[in-house]
Amino acid sequence: MGKFKTLDDLGDVTGKVALLRVDLNLPMADGRATDLTRALAVKPTILELAEKGAKVVLLAHFGRPKGERHSTLSLSLVQGEIERVLSKEVMFIPEVQGPVAKQAIGILRAGDIGLMENTRFWPGEEGNNPEFAKGIAANGDFYVNDAFSAAHRAHATTEGLAHLLPAYAGRAMQKELEALDAALGNPEMPVAAVVGGAKVSTKLVVLENLVGKVQHLIIGGGMANTFLAAKGVDVGKSLCEHDLTDKAIAIMEAADASGCTVHLPYDVVVAKEFAANPPSMRVCNVHEVAADEMILDVGPLAVEALGDVLKTCRTLVWNGPMGAFETAPFDAATVALARMAAALTAEGSLKSVAGGGDTVAALNHAGVAEDFSYVSTAGGAFLEWMEGKTLPGVAALER
Repeated sequence: MGKFKTLDDLGDVTGKVALLRVDLNLPMADGRATDLTRALAVKPTILELAEKGAKVVLLAHFGRPKGERHSTLSLSLVQGEIERVLSKEVMFIPEVQGPVAKQAIGILRAGDIGLMENTRFWPGEEGNNPEFAKGIAANGDFYVNDAFSAAHRAHATTEGLAHLLPAYAGRAMQKELEALDAALGNPEMPVAAVVGGAKVSTKLVVLENLVGKVQHLIIGGGMANTFLAAKGVDVGKSLCEHDLTDKAIAIMEAADASGCTVHLPYDVVVAKEFAANPPSMRVCNVHEVAADEMILDVGPLAVEALGDVLKTCRTLVWNGPMGAFETAPFDAATVALARMAAALTAEGSLKSVAGGGDTVAALNHAGVAEDFSYVSTAGGAFLEWMEGKTLPGVAALER
């Protein structure tokens, strides 16, 4: 990972305008935010810049307005939530460039905070239009990006502005990049990766990238069935992408060639129907799955063995659950393995980094999200990072 500037590199910014890209895409119901995680994540950067005397102007998107104004997607709807999170007044600015924006920013005093309208109301945002970016940059003195979750998009406010103004990573972005670097960029070996989830098709590139970077690849969830089928195991009625068994074989061969051990479950939890606590549920060896049964979780012996693997590792990257964790008792393997990883992290023997939407939900369900070294709430950006792709929003900060 290249070098990037942080807030520590700022000189005197009193009265200077900080254009701060944040993620305020809060889930809403009945005009209130149902989850403030994203607002809380950027609070330290906003307050630090305000305390340093900058005029802090927030840039964010909200929903998918596709380049047109929609009253239901105005960021004015979250203004009150942001004020509550910051315990400070926030001025709403209905434009992002032009005379109205200039005049509003002129009214702000040092340490004040402004919130600009939804950047995606203008087609220039997603098109990364240079003129649009210049129009926004004209009212700013420097640019700070604190929205890792949007870093995989090359938009005007996530990438374009970084080329026009001195650019810095905010505190949340900095934390994320440092955690990711410690997990796959420059990790302590040996490294284990847990990759779960329903389908191999959505994680193919992730798996192809990881086999060359980690020493242990632990595969769970529905995708493990495709790998088992590729090895000639009859997986019954399990969720399985039979058309991808060739890809699975290629991934296992690539792992062999690069000295990466692929771990597949050898005992599994099966049932004849997918429901909570079904009477037909049983634990069996993978070779004993009946034609009318489906694999819904990794078995207890395999989980114990995977725990032993983690004990030998220094770094863990986790994306996706081990089983159908939303339905008890098929959450058992995910919960058990997550708790083992959390315990090893607490002991100081393992650095654990996890990310992706269902992963965060699974770790919260296991009660260990707080105990991992770092949990990324960025879905798409985290996945693209695991795929080994360059994230435009990050690359623009590294120049």
